[in-house]
Amino acid sequence: MSVKLNIPTEYTLKTCELDERKVTYRAFENLWYCEKPVDPIQKLSIYVPEAYYHAEKIGPYDQHTAPIFMPNTVGGYLPGPIDKPGIDKRSKQANSIFQALEHGYVDVSVGVRGRTSGKKTTDFFVGSKEGDLGTETGKMIGRAPAFIVDYKAAIRYLRYLQGTIPGDTNRIITNGTSAGGALSALAGASGNSPDFTPYLAQIGAVNERDDIFAASCYCPIHNLENADSAYEWLFAGQNDYYRTKHQRTEHGIIRVPDTGHMTPSQIKLSHELKALFPSYLNQLGLTDDKGTKLTLNKQGEGPFKDFVKEQLLRSANQELQTHENETTRQNWLTNGSQVEQQPYLIFTAGKVTALNWDEFVKKITRMKATPAFDALDLSSPENEEFGDETVERRHFTPFSLQHSSVSNSELADEKIIKTLNPVSYICEGTATIAKHWRIRHGSFDRDTSLAIPLILALLLKNKGYDVDFEIPWGVNHAGDYDLAELFSWIDEICAPA
Repeated sequence: MSVKLNIPTEYTLKTCELDERKVTYRAFENLWYCEKPVDPIQKLSIYVPEAYYHAEKIGPYDQHTAPIFMPNTVGGYLPGPIDKPGIDKRSKQANSIFQALEHGYVDVSVGVRGRTSGKKTTDFFVGSKEGDLGTETGKMIGRAPAFIVDYKAAIRYLRYLQGTIPGDTNRIITNGTSAGGALSALAGASGNSPDFTPYLAQIGAVNERDDIFAASCYCPIHNLENADSAYEWLFAGQNDYYRTKHQRTEHGIIRVPDTGHMTPSQIKLSHELKALFPSYLNQLGLTDDKGTKLTLNKQGEGPFKDFVKEQLLRSANQELQTHENETTRQNWLTNGSQVEQQPYLIFTAGKVTALNWDEFVKKITRMKATPAFDALDLSSPENEEFGDETVERRHFTPFSLQHSSVSNSELADEKIIKTLNPVSYICEGTATIAKHWRIRHGSFDRDTSLAIPLILALLLKNKGYDVDFEIPWGVNHAGDYDLAELFSWIDEICAPA
């Protein structure tokens, strides 16, 4: 398919009213962002506060200075369709696009390919848009690195439109949750990298920059080639797993329990994987604000583990003082996570002063059996992400390839694996990296190891980037639960002097 990219002139004037709140905006909808699209999803919609067309300001912003807020709807590496202002079905509150318009941002919602592009699916993961089953085309053209290629093409298209639609293209802020958080992080870490040039050319992306100003990442599922060892560093010894899978049906999303006890073979592999993590962690050269080297010994003990504990204690103390999550974020709070009810926390003079690590890990529970991401039978979403049009699924770690239960299984190309790992680009230093980062990972989030978001935050901070990182107490695998704080952060880095 070939399309001609134009400056959009047609729009619909719309008003959305929710909970006695109202936003009026111009909607430039379903615009192709590349000249050679290979899937119907490769479009975007732009929503602009109507006030900007009447020389009015919203807060500190006008039509020239308004940041461009770019959330995605990716979850589980599934396709991420376009969204629009409305109700967030999980929170039952106004979604991020509505609230961003209300706050004065120009909103851009991008449709991007994912691992199931080309077929319908009943899969559902946190971050996904509800109700979208996909389009049957018969061509599997959404595997790595398709979703970041599409996101970059959309960013380039926005720069192509610079000056024709309100919004500051030098103030683009991405936002996503779970695999969508990984996508946001990738956009922030790999700006203008030549690794993506051939892929962008294939879909006819315009010749513009694709770096961004800031990345907001909720519980990003990234660094996949090291996620299995990081998971066992945290959970080895916990052999029961407790998981709830989700499925799309004609009656909405249903929950399917998946719990069990790991086999002796899985338990053995768990300890083998845990033993791999310290060498990976140590070669990163991470330090804290005082310059202390954050390392681990062969047993997985050391300053890095102490640092993780410190972050958890800080989170628990903040919640103890404010009870903010317990009172305002119940939709995202794990049952039984109220800070005063945690027996593994030591309280002294009204403060949390210590934490029993093993009891904390036991409390939050293991979610995934070993290996957590690169499944030996190639059954994980991430295995499918590393497939292509001819090979359905691949391994992405030498460890799982070595122990694979699938005959003739393959290892994904290391260049493809790199394109999905923001940490690789931050370490390499050859891309244009976003100046500002906001990373959140709940203390009760077991979808990936606590080490994974911490590595991302520490690496960025060590290299001089502005990083706002927190582990909100009791919060599970979720995003967009603190939009007021997110927008305050955006204002701090974007508002005109």
